[in-house]
Amino acid sequence: MNYWLFKTEPDVFSIDDLYNSPSKTAPWEGVRNYQARNYLRDLVQKGDLVLFYHSRVNPLSIVGVAEVVKPGYPDHFAFDPSHKYFDPKSKAESPAWYMVDIKFKKKFSAPVTTDEMKKHKPLKNMVLLKKGSRLSIQPVSATEFQFILELAGVKL
Repeated sequence: MNYWLFKTEPDVFSIDDLYNSPSKTAPWEGVRNYQARNYLRDLVQKGDLVLFYHSRVNPLSIVGVAEVVKPGYPDHFAFDPSHKYFDPKSKAESPAWYMVDIKFKKKFSAPVTTDEMKKHKPLKNMVLLKKGSRLSIQPVSATEFQFILELAGVKL
């Protein structure tokens, strides 16, 4: 099993939106960065756990956990000219973009902020906390994942 951090803007798709999705499950679509796409296509697998991160809000925070329930498959929204994620270069026979399906697991009672994370030595190498780290899909070590759960007071 691998661990990941998925970033989202809560006004676009929040942890509550995931919770309120049918079967508490939704596709993680619209990723348009090649490195993040490669993670979705090649490395994110069914059963992996995801830290759900709200970006572009104050404070920036991890707000919960999701589980990958379907590994990478072509992001069909890239083929739809009427969709905001349309990409004319992406074709069904050679898709440029991939998505996964995730299922809600837990919402933290209090968010774990990036400022709080920066105070803890076990998180000093976390990709999220490195200067210039902007990827929307990031690997997280098992140690980092467990430490975040401890900060949140959560047991899975």
